[in-house]
This record gives sequence, C-alpha cells and structure tokens, in this order.
Amino acid sequence: MSDTETFAFQAEINQLMSLIINTFYSNKEIFMRELISNSSDALDKIRYQSLTDKSVLDSQPELKIEITTDDKNKIWTIRDTGIGMTKADLVNCLGTIARSGTKQFMEALTEGKADMSMIGQFGVGFYSAYLVADKVSVHTKHNDDEQYLWESEAGGHFY
Repeated sequence: MSDTETFAFQAEINQLMSLIINTFYSNKEIFMRELISNSSDALDKIRYQSLTDKSVLDSQPELKIEITTDDKNKIWTIRDTGIGMTKADLVNCLGTIARSGTKQFMEALTEGKADMSMIGQFGVGFYSAYLVADKVSVHTKHNDDEQYLWESEAGGHFY
C-alpha cells in the first residue's frame, strides 16, 4: 500500500483497549456478538437509505452477513453488505472518542454502573475484537467513497 496514512488513537481509545485487553479477558465471547451487531447496524442503515434511494443497492442488492474462518491462519472474517464506511468514518468512528462512546463507557465502568457485557450499549463494541485478536483489519467500501483498509494492532496507531 503506497498511500498508507498513519493516525494516532486518542488517549481514551488507548486506555479502553488496554482495559479490554488486560482487565476483562474473561469475556472473550463478547467480540463476536458486538461485531455481528455492527454488521447488522450497517445492513439497517443501507436498508433505511434504500427506502428513498433504491440505487444504493445496485452494486449489492442482497443484504447479508457472512462469517468464515481460516483455522490454519487463525483468522475470522465477518463480512456484510451494509452501508460501509467512508475514509472520514474510519478515522472519526474507529479512532475518535467523540464518536465512539469510549469516555462514557470508561466513566460508567469506573463508577460501577457498567460491566464489560454492556460494551455495545456505549458504541465501543468494535474494540472487543482485541480480546481475541492481535491485529484487526476493516475492509470497507461506502457508495460515496473509495474502498479502504483500516488496520491496527491495538497499539497507539492505526493505518
């Protein structure tokens, strides 16, 4: 990838990932529920958009979620035909606290008003993937933008 851009996670995202990876390791199964929920949300968004603009389904009329595994390489793939993310969505939603609900989730945990099973209610369920993965890749294509690949190894950066 010759046009790779590197971005830094905001501090709160780093704190959340550390919390998820190091503290709440006992609830590994959360990741699958949260990622499927995110895919379902993407399907709902494009379905809703198609009510007023049928052309959004031209490239992929079938709305579906597929889950595949590659046991040899220890890779799980969750693929959906939902709305996709623009480049701005990737940067703002996966790496910015204002869009992810991270601060509210961390505050609720600290105050004893939440536990790890509630992570999706705060919009940060995506990060639960780091319970079982060293590296997370998001391949996405929104109808209004190019195709992008977002990757992170739960460090302070994403690409």
